[in-house]
Amino acid sequence: MNKPTRDEIRKAVNRQLHDVIAPKLSVLFCGINPGLYSAAVGHNFARPGNRFWPALLGAGFTDRLLSPEEERKLIAYGYGITNIVERATARADELEKEELLRGAQSLARKVLRYGPLVLAIVGITAYRTAFHKPTAQIGLQKETIGTTVVWVLPNPSGLNAHHQLPDLIRHFQKLRSYVSGRPL
Repeated sequence: MNKPTRDEIRKAVNRQLHDVIAPKLSVLFCGINPGLYSAAVGHNFARPGNRFWPALLGAGFTDRLLSPEEERKLIAYGYGITNIVERATARADELEKEELLRGAQSLARKVLRYGPLVLAIVGITAYRTAFHKPTAQIGLQKETIGTTVVWVLPNPSGLNAHHQLPDLIRHFQKLRSYVSGRPL
């Protein structure tokens, strides 16, 4: 994957990424929205410093560290990627509340169509806003979308200083344990 230029990154505003999705996945990971770097290179969680891919490996979701350009290989593991809001921005806080609310409705339709076992949203603040759950905590949620369980994980962005990689891995491991039916 070639590193995009600053101009290419600036031009990625509002660009969309393709979902990595298939019917009946074990886990559909859901970002808030694509960052400009990811949109510029055309792959999810692609910005250097994003800890999504190392967290997947560390938690045992994958048997090796996948690179963002290998995102389609997740399907073979039974996982996929989508976003609450499709358009790329420099920062998630550039999204309006109404945009997150509309994105959640669209996401719910997608989840009902594809039927993953678990929808894992990476980003507690966006989840709280988009799904009208102001007191939600990280982990398994009471609500479902159809038969799909909702789980919230910390945002793996390198900008999220609240959760370092070992902590992210611990949260991802709890999800993996739930999906595999084996408690930690």
